[in-house]
Amino acid sequence: MSEAVILTGMVLFAAPSSEYDRRVILLTKERGKITAFARGARRPGSALMGAAVPFCLGRFRLFEGRSAYTLASAQIDYYFSELRTDLEGSAYGSYFMELAGYYGRENLDASMMLNLLYVSLKALENKNLSNRLVRCVFEMRMMTINGEFPTDLAADPSLSEAARYMIAFVTASPLKTLYTFTVTEPVLEEVENIQSRILARTLDRRMNSLDVLEALGDYSRMMEHAPAEKPETPLQENTETV
Repeated sequence: MSEAVILTGMVLFAAPSSEYDRRVILLTKERGKITAFARGARRPGSALMGAAVPFCLGRFRLFEGRSAYTLASAQIDYYFSELRTDLEGSAYGSYFMELAGYYGRENLDASMMLNLLYVSLKALENKNLSNRLVRCVFEMRMMTINGEFPTDLAADPSLSEAARYMIAFVTASPLKTLYTFTVTEPVLEEVENIQSRILARTLDRRMNSLDVLEALGDYSRMMEHAPAEKPETPLQENTETV
């Protein structure tokens, strides 16, 4: 058996592999996107049960095989527990991880994508930031990292000045300052429309997680426009006597 390697990464996807095993997709800093099998991870009390699930970020000890790795142990540094218990937040997070998996490649350094994923999931936990804004920033920066975002849009005179400034900022600023701004609703809608057109002509498939995300968005909009329920009239005590 080959020697164990320790890789820093995040679990993007997990699925049952057999009665007791689990197959996971990891985005790792050192070796890009890899597939690993967590033997016995579905057994009650397994040390891998809490580590072989999406959103787990840490260091993974693995053995390399011919076509996949075997996960031996893990030291998880961040579980994103708050995000995983938030329906909308976890839907956005799942989409972020699927998009990262789309761009991830085996044996290619993925440190920039992994760091972007980390700060973006942390941004989703920040209640002061719009999840729509975080999504727009994440998509734009992920495409920039992979050379697929047209950065010359920052000088496009057909866009508003605020939209051009946002594009220039998102595509070039350090990750630590990536989520330190907000924009007005008209600017966000403008950049969202631009971003959706770029994604439509760049990606060769639709992300499955968008179905859940868009269903949640439709539900939220429906609830916003739903008529307010009339308060029930309290029962009045009958004071009549016979």
